[in-house]
Amino acid sequence: MAPCCLPQVGWGLERPRGFRLAAAALCAAVVALAALAPASDATSASLVGINYGRVGNNLPPPQSVPPLLGGLGIGRVRMYDADPAVLRAFARTGVELVVGVPDESLAAVAVPGGAARWLKENVVPFLPDTKIAVVTAGNEVLTGSNSSALSPALLPAMQSLHLAVATLGLGKQVTVTTVHNLGVLGTSYPPSAGAFRKDLLPYLCPILDYHAQTGSPFLVNAYPYFAYSADPSGVRLDYALLEPGSAGVQDPGSGLRYPNLLVAQVDAVYHAIAAANAAASRVVEVRVSETGWPSAGSANETAATPQNAARYNSNAMRLVAQGKGTPLKPAVPLRAYVFALFNENLKPGLASERYYGLFNPDGTPAYELSFKLPRDNSTFGHHGGVGDNGSGYVNGSSGYISGGGNSGYYDISTSAQHPPGRWRMWAQAAVAGAAAVLVGALP
Repeated sequence: MAPCCLPQVGWGLERPRGFRLAAAALCAAVVALAALAPASDATSASLVGINYGRVGNNLPPPQSVPPLLGGLGIGRVRMYDADPAVLRAFARTGVELVVGVPDESLAAVAVPGGAARWLKENVVPFLPDTKIAVVTAGNEVLTGSNSSALSPALLPAMQSLHLAVATLGLGKQVTVTTVHNLGVLGTSYPPSAGAFRKDLLPYLCPILDYHAQTGSPFLVNAYPYFAYSADPSGVRLDYALLEPGSAGVQDPGSGLRYPNLLVAQVDAVYHAIAAANAAASRVVEVRVSETGWPSAGSANETAATPQNAARYNSNAMRLVAQGKGTPLKPAVPLRAYVFALFNENLKPGLASERYYGLFNPDGTPAYELSFKLPRDNSTFGHHGGVGDNGSGYVNGSSGYISGGGNSGYYDISTSAQHPPGRWRMWAQAAVAGAAAVLVGALP
C-alpha cells in the first residue's frame, strides 16, 4: 500500500442526500416507438450521462426510457442495480450502462465465487446486445447509514468482481469501481486543502491502490446544491449554479481561480487523493457519478425551484459537453452523470429528494433546459464508431439523427426528431395521445 498522509480534518461542504388504462396505452405506444428506433453498436463519445433511479410507484416502463434518452442526446446511463427488464430495454440501443451491485449484496460478492455468480446472473446473459461498461460495488458505502458493517467488505467486493470479470474474459469490456459521497472529505475548502476524513483513510488508501492498478476511475457524487443550501450567505448562488458569468473564487493555496463550485469540489477530491496516496494521484481519474439540483422541496428549501434546477442542469451539461478539465487537471476532460432522469415519489428524506428528475413520471419535462447537447453526444441511430470498453472515452464523433431544419442540437423542450415516416409519425402521435389521456386521468 502506498504511504498515507493523515489529512487536516475539518468539515465537508457535502451532506448525504441523505389509471391503469391510460398507463397501458402510453406503455404500448412508447414500446411501438422504441421498436422503430434503429439499433446501434456504437459506444457513445458523450461525456454526459444520466442516472436512472426507480424509487417510485408511478414511473413509466423501462421500454419508454431509450426514446427519452434519444431525445436528450445522452448515450450513457447509470443504474443502481442490474434489473433484467431495464437491461433488456437497452439492448441494441448503443447506450452504455453502469450497473450496480446493491449494498446488501456486497458481502456475497466479496468472495470470488460469489462475484462470479453475480456476474453470470446479472451481466453475462445480456452481453453483447446490452452495452454494460461499468459495474459499481455499492453506492456511498463508506458514508452510508450502515457503513460500519459494509465498509470492510467494499474493497474485497471490488477485487473479487474485478478478478471474476477477467476470468470471464470481460476485462476489456467491463470496469469495476465504486461510488463515494463527497462526505468522504474531511476538508473541502479551499480545494488545495482537500483531504479525506481521517477515519476513512484505512479504507480509502488501499482503494486508491486498486484504482491505480486497474485503471478504474474514482467516482464521487457531488452536489453544489447541498453546499449552497447549508450556507446561502457564504456561497454565491451563481457560483453554485455554474453560471458562465460567475466571477468565480480564487484558491488562496494554489492561486487557481475556480469558475464554479462543481469543479472546485472535483479538485478538492484530486487534492485529497494526492494527500492520501501520492502514487495513485498521478494516474487515478475523478469522475462525477451524480450531480443535480431539485426543482421543488419543502417551504424551507427555498433554492429548490424549477428555475434553479433548469439553470444548474443546463450549465452542468454545457460544462461537461465542452470537454474541458478542471483548473487543477485541465487536460483531463470532466465527466459527469446528471441526477436524475425522473422525479421519484418514494424517495425518503427531504421533500426535495423526490424532485431531482429532468422528467415527470408521465414523460413530460419537469422544466425546460436551455442548453442543447452537441450532435456527437448520442449513439442513437449511429452504426459505427470506436469505443473504449468502459475505461475511458473516445475522441471521435458518434452521430445523431435529426429531422427537418434541426442544426444537430436538441432541446429538452422540443419533441424528439426523427426522419418522417407513416409508422413513426403514428407512434409519436400515439405517445402524445396516450400521455394526454394519462395526464387527464391524474387526480
